[in-house]
Amino acid sequence: MILAIFLMLIVAVLPSILFPPKKTVGRTGGQAVGDTGVGKPASAPAAESLTARPPVSPSVAAAAETVWVTSPTYRLGFSTRGAALVSAELLEYRSFAGADAGRPVQLVPVGRPWLRYALTAGGDTAALADWTFTPGATRVRVGEGRDSALLGFTAERGGARIALEYRFYAAEYRFVVQGRLAGFGSGGATLLVGMGDGLRSVEADSMDDFRHYAVVTKATKTQSTDFQSLKPGDRKILDGPFEWAGVKSKYFFLAGLAFEENQPRFGAAIVEGGPRTATASSLFGRSAVATRAPVTLTLPVPPAGDFRYQLYVGPLEYRRLAQLGHDLDDANPYGGFLRPIIQPVSALVVNILIWMHDRLKLAYGWVLIIFGVLVRGLLWPLNQKAMESSIRMQAVAPLLKQVQDRYKNEPERLQREMMKLYKEHNVNPFGGCLPMLLPMPVLFALFFVFANTIEFRGVPFLWLPDLARSDPFYIIPIVMGLSMFVLSKVGQIGVPPNPQAKTMLYFMPAFMTLLFLRFASGLNLYYAVSNIFSIPQQYMIARRRLREQGKRT
Repeated sequence: MILAIFLMLIVAVLPSILFPPKKTVGRTGGQAVGDTGVGKPASAPAAESLTARPPVSPSVAAAAETVWVTSPTYRLGFSTRGAALVSAELLEYRSFAGADAGRPVQLVPVGRPWLRYALTAGGDTAALADWTFTPGATRVRVGEGRDSALLGFTAERGGARIALEYRFYAAEYRFVVQGRLAGFGSGGATLLVGMGDGLRSVEADSMDDFRHYAVVTKATKTQSTDFQSLKPGDRKILDGPFEWAGVKSKYFFLAGLAFEENQPRFGAAIVEGGPRTATASSLFGRSAVATRAPVTLTLPVPPAGDFRYQLYVGPLEYRRLAQLGHDLDDANPYGGFLRPIIQPVSALVVNILIWMHDRLKLAYGWVLIIFGVLVRGLLWPLNQKAMESSIRMQAVAPLLKQVQDRYKNEPERLQREMMKLYKEHNVNPFGGCLPMLLPMPVLFALFFVFANTIEFRGVPFLWLPDLARSDPFYIIPIVMGLSMFVLSKVGQIGVPPNPQAKTMLYFMPAFMTLLFLRFASGLNLYYAVSNIFSIPQQYMIARRRLREQGKRT
């Protein structure tokens, strides 16, 4: 199984190493130059069909003003045109995209706002995205003694009225949205919440970011729909009711939350495949990458006209999302198709690394070094037992050869005699394998941890600019490969000559170095430390093996 997992990882990762993605021409900050939005206003279809959607391109009929909401961690901009969210800066995170490098992360794409509302009632659709709203304040500040703050919007047209209220909290990336509708007719209605068509890419490798774009929903369990799985122009309706639903990039998340008691859940999520505006090269040629997919959530509005939900606009931070409950931490699953195996180990490793970082007050690079030593230290007794099993296996090898020659034409008798021989000499033929296999789940888990955990994003160590990205000088992967070679070389001391083992001695370190060249430098650091710390024990094992051979001769 471990070999199968290893080969699948090679198939998944090796093409991107041999054929790295090319930069997209004519893009700024990860977004296509000249694009202002996708989608068109619906022409009043029936509410039951769920085909109505709010426009994602703002009206140009009148100039709109922006009301700014500022806290120590974010800066949000709301337009008076439709009360839409037109800007979302996360002040504690920096962008690595070329045009935005060094600036605070901006998640809303230029010209493609979030929270574009529409309403279906009585078979008619009213697009609220082009309504002019009157704000209750021109600027709102949260924090500095104010744990929360309110921003209200009101708008009227043709006897219909809508009031919106946003409540913000200083220490959180979520805020409450509540509103009241009047004059839209009797009976219940459905509010359509346009979540935009994606997040702005703020990573140095925008292609890798685009591959993580997905719509994530939680009904009875968490499900993810990748942007790349949607064909341009196709519409997909994800049936709820959903406790939450949103759009994610590699490290950031926009989600509507409807898990309060006695509050309606989101009825459905409407996803439309957008244009594939970026291309990446791989072993199988160039392939288009989806960068947009308009998403609309439907929220039932009772006859009284009141509605309420919450919005999360922030990092895919495991601990923060876990504190909110309702499996929100599942929005960023580890392991891909290996998730049932990798997810539990990854979650454990993440919690251990963060705990060590917080308690020891050390940089994450030193935490990784200590963690690598600890893992090998915990496996030291098992390695000793494996060494003893290997020595006994070598001692019984001549007798085993005699049994194989004697009963080579009697498979069943051969099996019985071999098991009898193992039992008499206290040999476990698989005793040397377990210590080799035990570190592998941790290594695989760390591969996904560094690929998806925002805590390691942009964290420098020594000459490494970012533990979540590859070493620009390839020093760590080369050290890892050399340490693997030395470990294997020492491990073959006292072992009978074997042409296959000699070939693997040179092939595997070279192959692993090539494979790990573009992997996260944090992963390479952990693997190199683990190998280096194992060399003394491997040498001790080799010395004991030589002594046992001397006794037999």
